[in-house]
Amino acid sequence: MDERLEEDDGTALARLSNLPPRRQVHSYSHQLRTSTGTHHKRRQHQLRKHSLDENHILNKHANNKNNEFYYDSTNDSSDDDDFYPYFTTTASIASGGGGSVGSIGSVSDHRVDYRIDGMPIGDGGDEYQQQFQQSMPEFMGSGGGVGIFKAPKRAAVHPSRPPFLELRPHPLRETQVGKFLRTIVSTETQLWAGQESGVRVWNFTDAYEPGIGVGGRARRGDEDAAPFYESASTSSTICLMVDPGSKLVWSGHKDGKIRSWRMDQPYNDDSTLKEGFFWQAHRGPVLSMIISSYGDIWSGFEGGIIKVWPWEAIEKSLSLSLEERHMASLLVERSFVDLRSQVTINGACNISSSDVKSLLADNVRAKVWAVGSSSFSLWDARTRELLKVFNIDGQIENRVDMPSVQDQAAEDENLKLVSKSKKEKSQGFLQRSRNAIMGAADAVRRAATKGSAYSEDAKKTEALVLASDGIIWTGCSNGLLVQWDGNGNRLQDFNHHPCAVLCFCTYGSRIWVGYISGVVQLLDLEGNLIAGWVAHNGPVIKLVVGNGYIFSLATHGGIRGWSIASPGPVDNILRLELADRENMYTRLDNVRILVGTWNVGQGRASQDALISWLSSAVSDVDIVVVGLQEVEMGAGNIHPELPSSIGQWWQENIGKALDEGSTFERVGSRQLAGLLIAIWVRKTVRTHVGDLDVAAVACGLGRAIGNKGGVGLRLRVFDRIMCFTNCHFAAHLEAVNRRNADFDHIFRTMTFIRSSNLLNNAAAGVSSSTQTLRAANAAAPNPNEGKPDLAEADMVVFCGDFNYRLFGISYDEARDLVSQRSFDWLREKDQLRAEMKAGKVFQGMREALIKFPPTYKFERGKPGLGGYDSGEKKRIPAWCDRILYRDSRATPTDECSLECPVVASILQYQARMDVTESDHKPVRCKFDVDIARVDRSVRRQEFGKIMKSKDTIRSYLAELRFVPETIVSTEKIVLKNQETFSLRITNKSGTEFAFFQIICEGQSAVKEDGVASDYRPRGSLGFPRWLEVTPAAGIIKADEVVEISLHHGEFRTLEEFVDGFPQSWWSEDTSDKEVILLVNVKGSRSTVTKAHRVHVCHCSSGSSVHLDQKCNNSKKHQGSSHHRSSLRNTGSASELADDHWSSRDP
Repeated sequence: MDERLEEDDGTALARLSNLPPRRQVHSYSHQLRTSTGTHHKRRQHQLRKHSLDENHILNKHANNKNNEFYYDSTNDSSDDDDFYPYFTTTASIASGGGGSVGSIGSVSDHRVDYRIDGMPIGDGGDEYQQQFQQSMPEFMGSGGGVGIFKAPKRAAVHPSRPPFLELRPHPLRETQVGKFLRTIVSTETQLWAGQESGVRVWNFTDAYEPGIGVGGRARRGDEDAAPFYESASTSSTICLMVDPGSKLVWSGHKDGKIRSWRMDQPYNDDSTLKEGFFWQAHRGPVLSMIISSYGDIWSGFEGGIIKVWPWEAIEKSLSLSLEERHMASLLVERSFVDLRSQVTINGACNISSSDVKSLLADNVRAKVWAVGSSSFSLWDARTRELLKVFNIDGQIENRVDMPSVQDQAAEDENLKLVSKSKKEKSQGFLQRSRNAIMGAADAVRRAATKGSAYSEDAKKTEALVLASDGIIWTGCSNGLLVQWDGNGNRLQDFNHHPCAVLCFCTYGSRIWVGYISGVVQLLDLEGNLIAGWVAHNGPVIKLVVGNGYIFSLATHGGIRGWSIASPGPVDNILRLELADRENMYTRLDNVRILVGTWNVGQGRASQDALISWLSSAVSDVDIVVVGLQEVEMGAGNIHPELPSSIGQWWQENIGKALDEGSTFERVGSRQLAGLLIAIWVRKTVRTHVGDLDVAAVACGLGRAIGNKGGVGLRLRVFDRIMCFTNCHFAAHLEAVNRRNADFDHIFRTMTFIRSSNLLNNAAAGVSSSTQTLRAANAAAPNPNEGKPDLAEADMVVFCGDFNYRLFGISYDEARDLVSQRSFDWLREKDQLRAEMKAGKVFQGMREALIKFPPTYKFERGKPGLGGYDSGEKKRIPAWCDRILYRDSRATPTDECSLECPVVASILQYQARMDVTESDHKPVRCKFDVDIARVDRSVRRQEFGKIMKSKDTIRSYLAELRFVPETIVSTEKIVLKNQETFSLRITNKSGTEFAFFQIICEGQSAVKEDGVASDYRPRGSLGFPRWLEVTPAAGIIKADEVVEISLHHGEFRTLEEFVDGFPQSWWSEDTSDKEVILLVNVKGSRSTVTKAHRVHVCHCSSGSSVHLDQKCNNSKKHQGSSHHRSSLRNTGSASELADDHWSSRDP
């Protein structure tokens, strides 16, 4: 028997080729649709039907030259999932490995494979198949198409969220190193972004323009973004704010500087944005900034430090020439008011020493909120006095805060853990296994106490916003939304989503909330949920209003604009129009992927073995994924970052076999004890592959030991998500149920993270506490909160030593069948095939028809099929080592499209029987994968054309120009001697609410002759210190009147006046003044604003001589604070007040 096996094996091996001949490739390019609109019929990628009788398959195949063979599968429809990866670049490259990239309006160059009948069967692989690369017949497991085993359904246009303007598509993470966007702000005509190396700006006039593309001035990652302009490299930008009064954008940086940027500076492709006036505000990062109701700049720093930079100092510094810039910076740097010092007495401070990560200007009441991790401080914006300190539960705190040592203690603990991990020494197997068990028990113990440890972090405030009705909203790490009144009293809370809140945005009667899960929710002012959708596949870190859109920034750097009118009728029109134009922005690409698996049995391979296994098959491959089992045993390493020298050796030697450095680039890897998975990408397609994430799931003792389990890699390939998982399941013939359970546990719990994910999120403004909570939640996913990560991928590949055996057959019978190449009979005894057919494991996944001998168990160093275990145990040969996959197809006949974006077929499925370094044979599988993606640049153009050309959309947006009719009680007010005047605003609309905001357009000094000088605005159109306006913003209900109090108050501070005389050069003068107040009114979702002008005169000396004359000269009308003019409709043409319309249509 043994002699016959060896003889047959020798004959079979003689037919194998270590280096398969390079296949002939014919490429073509054509229009996806013809000019008549008909679809081009592409080669179908379908699942081949076959029975267990392999000869029957081959005979049928030979007699049906033009037929494909399929397994029937069913697909129960359900709601569309909300995980959508996005593509960043449009490029055309020459792939030495055969990968191809689609050009605009066409399908990529596709391989045309010759199909010839009569495919012979070989041992470790098929030389005939290698030459002609024919798609192999496949077996499909039952139980797919439902629940978590259903392939995610995609669409050209998402059916359950509003269509969006994609200003900047999701760039690959690798392209953003040192360039991550951290924040955004909007002006009337521009969107500004702060990044790790400076700032950039988009003009809204260019919002629909195509990207620059490959070879343009934009670097990699921004090829498809709308045209933008950047500054020269600066320190990392942490925060931005807009100053419409000065027409400046202010930026706070990591180096502690505050910089200014002119909004109206000229932009061209050949120069960078010009930096304006700046000063050194802090010794470390500027964590937050706002401009108060009085034009002062407030900045937050570490350790609870808050500094106020008076507007008078900034204004005079801005007026200096460039030559005097250094002097101007010094003058501002010396003008600050340190609020923490003001409230510190004898070393005791009443405010928290935690970092001031957020500041909020309450312009309704002229207050400022400062937010730490667990407490608030409330300040008077005019006097800069501390009003209140309270915690996140609303309880008043009278605290004596000292520097916290908790963080240092945590760091010390981490250092201890790391130092312990570095003390690894060469130990015996039992000792190492004991250490592993103890480590696992400690991990379980830490997990059991995790809830209480993070309870405080879950309550931390992450964001806050001032709503139109004057209510303050805050968002917590646990998703809780809290309402506060203007005095810091907690009103009520809501919880519409379980994930951390990262940002808010408010406009009219609506509030938008951005979450770390990528979800955006829309609420009304009462806290009721109106709508919600997945806006990004990453945390939403900033929301701003501009140009009729709500722009959302994700942590990965993607920016999308959501119409203020959404959700609404416009969304349905856009969906239909974009779907009709699908052919214009669809691109098809093709890649080939080689996946290899090998249980190396703690051994090491020769270069010849690696060449036979991998190198001989990569001539036309773009991506290589390698999974190894039993790289090392006994360590039980479950620490995510613990390195392994043996694992590194394998990666380096596989890299040599793949010509790493010249042809391929290693992208990443993950190791868990003896499990190792690594990936290499051909350099010619590297620009389209990235965003690598890693994962590991232990299935050993207590689901904590890593001797059994799985490791995974997830990455984006041409904008589609692919996951590769390397597994080692429970051993022994009878452990079928345990193996099924191992798969189920891995599939459901594998959660992908990036080892440097915390760093990237921190760069984008995601707090460390939120990241910790996110990781904790991810470790134990709630089935009700969405599908597992693997279920969300467009393509999933499982490889490894699954340990499924042959059942109902003896050792001798199995060897006889192997020697006779009767694999059809052996497959009937395959446990994995039987379990898949019953729908108990690998539900809905596919495997090519096995046409190689069982890969387990062999005697090391013994070549040929005679090497099967002949020892005392005589283990029955088995196909332990397998490779299975699932793509986007819901049915076997689905073609590659945006609805079914990834369609794969198997070209090779082989075992390398000539490799003898282990008791397992290495297996490899070559996939031919078609990928459909969206050309983001082209779709943005089409989006703009629809918005501009469709009459129905224009008509609906015109309705958003409606502003309720309002009147003001007077257009001229005179204040003196700390008088108070009540300005009445009446909403004449019988049905609509009116939203108002009062700002100061400018202030002028009135000369002795009664003539006013030029009006000068304060920072952010703030009020002068002598004028108090309460409330300065709010809502007027239908047919109701609101009264606004205007108070003339004397303002003197200790810093500015001593003994009644000004001591600082930035103090306000005491001459009579006149200001112009703008009462801006809009509707609940108005894209236009109506403004009423009101002139306010005051006499600081208290003298009334010539006062009326001065105001009359500046505004030719009569009246004073002692005589209130009659109500008049300022909307008519005969009115004396000026009405200004400013529209920002989307």
